Amino acid sequence: MLNDARVFPARLKARRKTGGKVELLLIRPSGPPSLRHTSSSARWTALVQPSGKIRQGEALELPGREALIRIERDLGSGYMTLRFDAPAGTVKEIIGSAHVPLPPYIRKARRRSGRPEEMPQLDRDRYQTVYARHTGAVAAPTAGLHFTRNLLREIRDQGVEIRHLTLLVGPGTFMPVRTENIEEHAIEPEFYHLPHETATAVRDALTGKRRIVATGTTTVRVLEHVARTDSWSGHSGWADIYIHPPFEFRATGALITNFHLPRSTLLMLVAAFAGRDNILTAYREAVGRKYRFYSYGDATFLY
Repeated sequence: MLNDARVFPARLKARRKTGGKVELLLIRPSGPPSLRHTSSSARWTALVQPSGKIRQGEALELPGREALIRIERDLGSGYMTLRFDAPAGTVKEIIGSAHVPLPPYIRKARRRSGRPEEMPQLDRDRYQTVYARHTGAVAAPTAGLHFTRNLLREIRDQGVEIRHLTLLVGPGTFMPVRTENIEEHAIEPEFYHLPHETATAVRDALTGKRRIVATGTTTVRVLEHVARTDSWSGHSGWADIYIHPPFEFRATGALITNFHLPRSTLLMLVAAFAGRDNILTAYREAVGRKYRFYSYGDATFLY
């Protein structure tokens, strides 16, 4: 099972009239959620990281462009509604030339090694699975970066049924767990789509007691969210399921996933699936053998 979400260039650099820098992470266009990503939309929900407190109604400038971005509403926790004061064609051009929202540790590692922090064309090509289809994610479902088209063909030739679903990954997936009690943490809802043919295949596999292998924690979250509603038919919706020990997995039979950051909900999920002690043992082995962690790192197969 693969998550076919496609990352879009969601990171914009703007500045205030005072000259202060502002970084914007576009999350989704305003309006009803859809897999038809509208990059020319004037209104967006975005994460805003300003230099100093930003005000509602404030206009931000985009270097080298006449277009302005106006802050319309403060939604709390850094999220804001903003509007592009520009024609639709210009907005599409602006977003098309934005930066891929790479995890900060990748940019930091590049700086340390003396390489450019931004590699626009490389990042657009490499920070994407080969089966990415539906645009709208702000982060790649990175467990899928391990697959090539040839490898997927070989897997299919061995009789494995490959199906797709979509979870448009948002920043909430990567928010660290900061509460003392892990159960008090909450995950922000993310839009998903379960195609009819995928839903039918999952239902038949569960009925026939065949194992479902999920590629990535985002795929798991859709499967387990739907399993709790038993809605194995084509539909779209919002998933906010937070998986941590203890947890009863009702659909996932195996999991391909990278090595994750400490205190992340992703690490909580794999600990719930494989057992905390098993995960600690695996991570000690990975550190000892110098495996690569995080987005471009090595993968585990958990079952």
